[in-house]
Amino acid sequence: MKILHIISSVDPRSGGPIQGIVSTTPLLNQRGHRRELATLDSGSDAWIADFPVPVIPLGKARHPRWRWLPWVRYRYSPHLLPWLMENMSKYDVVVVNGIWNYAALAARIALRKSKVPYFVYTHGMLDPWFRSAHPLKHLAKQVFWWFGEGPLLAGARRVIFTTDEERTLARDVFWPYRVREAVLGYGTTYTPGEIEQQKQLFRAQIPALGQRPFFLYLSRIHPKKGCDLLIRAFGEAAHRFPDLDLVMAGPDQANWTPELQALGEAAGVADRIHWPGMISGDLKWGAFHAAEAFVLPSHQENFGIVVAEALACGTPALISNKVNIWREVSDGKAGLVAADTVEGTIELLDRFSAIPAAEKSAMRTAARGVFLNHFDMTKNIDQFIDLLKAEGLN
Repeated sequence: MKILHIISSVDPRSGGPIQGIVSTTPLLNQRGHRRELATLDSGSDAWIADFPVPVIPLGKARHPRWRWLPWVRYRYSPHLLPWLMENMSKYDVVVVNGIWNYAALAARIALRKSKVPYFVYTHGMLDPWFRSAHPLKHLAKQVFWWFGEGPLLAGARRVIFTTDEERTLARDVFWPYRVREAVLGYGTTYTPGEIEQQKQLFRAQIPALGQRPFFLYLSRIHPKKGCDLLIRAFGEAAHRFPDLDLVMAGPDQANWTPELQALGEAAGVADRIHWPGMISGDLKWGAFHAAEAFVLPSHQENFGIVVAEALACGTPALISNKVNIWREVSDGKAGLVAADTVEGTIELLDRFSAIPAAEKSAMRTAARGVFLNHFDMTKNIDQFIDLLKAEGLN
């Protein structure tokens, strides 16, 4: 099959959805299928030239000065819809990744006039957390829902959720909710490299860390992720584990890092918190392998591919109960779960630090097992192909 994915951006900094597409494309190729991406990125964007999946960039270059304008934030481009109208029929299947941007609206218009079957991944964008966190935006989205997202999802062969938790939370957030649901396993792929070499490479990237043990945060630096909770919790609890540092790795597109660093300064732990920025490849895997535990106190996390990546490395995951795979982590004894509050995050750090070494070792083994049983995309990609076959597509 020839599969077209429509997605707002393939920028690696944008998070899990594009990571999932990149990691599973070789698996699809091995099974005789071909994938291409239509995106609202500009052809001049730095990540386009060497992107590992065929991509058709149909957006316009965006000057940072104008990023606050509504149509810029919505990523409007005059090129996407005409291209879709002209080229949609060349594909056997269309997959729309994400909603609440112009890519979804253009897909809705083009697909309405097309006979090509399509599927939608919402990627957590129907989570009720957004309704409570941004009530005015939620009201605006309800209007968009009537004309754009609602009809798009209603016309899909299946709307795909990556966990039962995500599917349950999505119901009744917007009205009317007419969706043919499916839950497919998600995750990542992982092939062990030279682990000791990866760990040394990562530590060399942060000379101030030296050989000290550390907790690892690795995701976007964003309010939704609970970064401030982690800094505050570490500041309050760090004196109870004086040999442990904290690494805060990830891109900061909101320029929030200075404020978070000020929190560390005020708590007197700034010298124990390290900020290497975005890391990838061997640096990323070295960070996971070297960490005592991975910490993600997120307020809302549809899936959390970074959690799956940590588990793949046998690294325990300390997460909030707003990360939608928390049940698998908890039931599999692959980490610890608590509320997405400062107190809950302190509980995670304290409880893990108090665990005897033998139990931590068992938790590492369990973490790897949970990855293999639930989040290994070398197995889960076949669920996607089986879904297409069940819908009469071969």
